[in-house]
Amino acid sequence: MGCCSTSSSSSSGSCSTGSCGTSATPAPAEETTSSCSSGGNCGCATKIVPLPPARPPARETLTFLPTETYPQGLMMGLDVGSTTVKAVVVDPVTDEILWKDYQRHETKQPEKCLELLGEVQASFPGLAPNSLRVFITGSGGSAVGRHIGARFVQEVNAVSLAVEKLYPDVMSVIELGGQDAKIIVFKEIEGSDSKKKIPSMNDKCAGGTGAVIDKINAKLRIPPEQLSQMGYVGHKLHPVAGKCGVFAETDINGLQKQGVPREELMASLFESIIQQNMSVLTRGHTLLPNVLLLGGPNCYVKGMKECWRHSIPQMWKERNVEVPDRPIEELIKVPETAQRRGHRCRGVWQDRSGRRQHHGCLPGHRAIAVVP
Repeated sequence: MGCCSTSSSSSSGSCSTGSCGTSATPAPAEETTSSCSSGGNCGCATKIVPLPPARPPARETLTFLPTETYPQGLMMGLDVGSTTVKAVVVDPVTDEILWKDYQRHETKQPEKCLELLGEVQASFPGLAPNSLRVFITGSGGSAVGRHIGARFVQEVNAVSLAVEKLYPDVMSVIELGGQDAKIIVFKEIEGSDSKKKIPSMNDKCAGGTGAVIDKINAKLRIPPEQLSQMGYVGHKLHPVAGKCGVFAETDINGLQKQGVPREELMASLFESIIQQNMSVLTRGHTLLPNVLLLGGPNCYVKGMKECWRHSIPQMWKERNVEVPDRPIEELIKVPETAQRRGHRCRGVWQDRSGRRQHHGCLPGHRAIAVVP
């Protein structure tokens, strides 16, 4: 007894006993599994060859189609960030913003992008999809962009291009996003009209970004409209760790149990975030005037703007920086409302290096499947 009846015609090498030690017939190269009733413990030498990873089908390149109204078409900048998606449509001839939006994607970047593309096409009903060229940036831009035919531009380049065009007098940029922070210092090159860009980004942790504000705000249950009006000036400050969001939350918990008001808690959090970015992200460089504040926390939270305008002048005084005699709101400024939503998106499509006419042509939102 104990015989084994392994079929030679079976490509998978089926062993009926699972314990006889008989080697099964190797499976063909295209097979990825073997059939063995013992679960693979009998010594069967069935070869398993993994299949190559699936690749998304290549998207057909569309030819740019000018229109009578827009002979150069329209340009769309799409910024797919860690917490929000920003989009702006611009007439490249006049630089006029024709459409804009700014929404949280709630971790659904592709779905939100598809929704905004549908709104754009609905807002310009007579415009063929390939009359609109899309240039994309942000942490999710590369993944989403290849599915919609968009041209990807790295976000530091996008910010730099936008600032150089829209704010040529700015020498320092501070941008706080949902889960990243960046500082760009511009330095003039002697004997040239161009500037040297020195960028710095957080690379391992979301400490000191909007994610920390979101987490603490959710714990304190402050409505968004109230949070945006919370200030910094005139409030008592308490020690809060700015290097790590978990440490910051621990400190806030302790202060809350001591009965510290929410206004003081948030002012202390603003202070910790800004001191963290000034000490780490500047990498020893000085934020020269004029300074531009970008990103949701800097643009929409009153206390963040007040804290920057309090802390940066102290740095200038300590380092003997020559400061123009102008109001602090001009030395450390925030873009106007329309430009808050589109500063980086506009910088995306201003990257004209190596651009061909068909780059970024949109195939139409109905032709785009949601990225799995």
